[in-house]
Amino acid sequence: MSPNLESHIKSQVPALLLRRFFGAGRRDEAKHLQRPPVPPPPAGRRRVFVQTETGCVLGMDLDRGDNAHTVKRRLQLALNVPTGETSLTFGDRVLENDLSFIRPDSPLLLTRNSINRSCSTPCLCPVSKDFEHKDRSGLVEMLGCSISCARVKRLVDDVVTAIRSGVDPVPIGSGLGGSYYFRNIAGDRVAIVKPTDEEPFAPNNPKGFVGRALGQPGLKKSVRVGETGFREVAAYLLDHDNFANVPPTALVKITHSIFHINCPVNGGSPALPHDQNQQVSSKIASFQQFIAHDFDASDHGTSSFPVAAVHRIGILDIRIFNTDRHAGNVLVRKLDGGTGRFGCQTELFPIDHGLCLPENLEDPYFEWIHWAQSSIPFSEEELEYIRNLDPMRDVAMLRRELPIIREACLRVLVLCTIFLKESAASGLCLAEIGEMMTREFRGLEEEPSKLEVVCMEARRKLAEWEPYSPMVEQGEGMDFQFSMDILGEYNDVIRSPRFNGSGMKGNGFRNPLSKLVESIDEDNDDDDDGRSESSTRSSERVPSGGLKLPSADKSSGSNGSVHALNRSADEQLPSSVCFVRLSDMNAEEWSIFLEKFQELLKEALQERAAAAGQRMKQRLGTSCKF
Repeated sequence: MSPNLESHIKSQVPALLLRRFFGAGRRDEAKHLQRPPVPPPPAGRRRVFVQTETGCVLGMDLDRGDNAHTVKRRLQLALNVPTGETSLTFGDRVLENDLSFIRPDSPLLLTRNSINRSCSTPCLCPVSKDFEHKDRSGLVEMLGCSISCARVKRLVDDVVTAIRSGVDPVPIGSGLGGSYYFRNIAGDRVAIVKPTDEEPFAPNNPKGFVGRALGQPGLKKSVRVGETGFREVAAYLLDHDNFANVPPTALVKITHSIFHINCPVNGGSPALPHDQNQQVSSKIASFQQFIAHDFDASDHGTSSFPVAAVHRIGILDIRIFNTDRHAGNVLVRKLDGGTGRFGCQTELFPIDHGLCLPENLEDPYFEWIHWAQSSIPFSEEELEYIRNLDPMRDVAMLRRELPIIREACLRVLVLCTIFLKESAASGLCLAEIGEMMTREFRGLEEEPSKLEVVCMEARRKLAEWEPYSPMVEQGEGMDFQFSMDILGEYNDVIRSPRFNGSGMKGNGFRNPLSKLVESIDEDNDDDDDGRSESSTRSSERVPSGGLKLPSADKSSGSNGSVHALNRSADEQLPSSVCFVRLSDMNAEEWSIFLEKFQELLKEALQERAAAAGQRMKQRLGTSCKF
């Protein structure tokens, strides 16, 4: 540190102590501590934000000659964190010498190579007095996402003005993770901020749900700890023309003393809320516009919800494979100017998309399946919107605007968008599409969803195609972190005990597509009794909220591989959870899989329609004519 800088800090410390001792207002203190505007990086440099797996964040400028080693060295000097046996990652990629593809304002993650770590590992947070001078970041800085910049930038400016004027954010007591209301200068709530290191199971979770490092499987095991924030942004970016009313969302680096730190490196106790001695800390977080509302869908009857609003939220949920669409994350606002068909007119706003776009197919949760609106056919406007969806264009957009998103998440998006387009074109309503994506329980055994059944058959056909492909052995040299290991005979594709023992190519294999037709007959039989067995199972097996805390997973038998942590989340799950993988295919296999999937899906939908029509004819009888 230069002598002038050191003397400047020493001259400020007594003034701060006197202000606190004599009760100076928070507004005056905030003005005294406000930072000067952040100068743009010099030409040829790119500003990035490096986050450790325990949540610490440092902004730094990359020179053209910088590599992963120099970045780690700067991080070690600035934050006093160990960087030995660590990997610097950017989404799926492990960074080494070439950092030229890293975009400005990108978040990087420093992870340790071994996944066998102690849950009591201390959170190494900056404690040096000159830390604020090493990180020249502003109070709030946006990370990429040029599409969302225009609308979110105004909110960021309001929040920064309020912080510098002494208007503090307010912690939110509900939920399992740390979240905060940030206000404008008038004290009104304008944004909700969710730090990535305060998610459930993350190192700095303020509500006791800790025990894992960033990058490990989280509350939903196909969604890693610390990665719900960019999924919130992805949902907003995919909501084209604000079709479903997703609030504007961006990823930011934000600095404030209100944020929670569980275990400082000096061994001190965690700071209490509103503690004046609480350390100023920087976080990477999702930053979403606060929506003023009257209640959420769990506090009000659903009869007044507009059909179009329910359909639009459902269309989005299907595309992004939302695993947590419960009634509590649909906000409801009453509209002035008259009443609707069922009472007051309302407007719906879907929020909390952190558990969408998982790395593998699992059991989604769609609360709207049980609403009457979802059984009404799509309107022509909605069908036109669905027809215009282009999954490949969406993937290209997300890679451009959100380059840290994992390839496995993009594959789920492509698959579900294709499924939505084909299902809607065949005449299925929203509830029917959602039910085809939802798993069932038969006895104590979890059955694959109808979507998974089609995927399983597509994988079987892919396995038959592979011996004739010269590309079978490719994929080992990929830069992506998710596993590309190809297991013999794809014996890991079908993990349910119901399918064990059936050879993938043997004569004893039973076509799983027949399950689609059988399920229609079963559903129709249940309709004769006045209720649908599938919907009953769905409502009985998922508690209110559709989200359950998983039991602590056992440590997997790691062989000490350098990139053991970098395997996809589905590789660290119990074998009974995943029926089919998408992440272990190389580019050519993925292309062939999609072709097989579309062919099989069309056949399955045709068989479903024929079976449903035959059943309806039997019910009506030959004398009924319209």
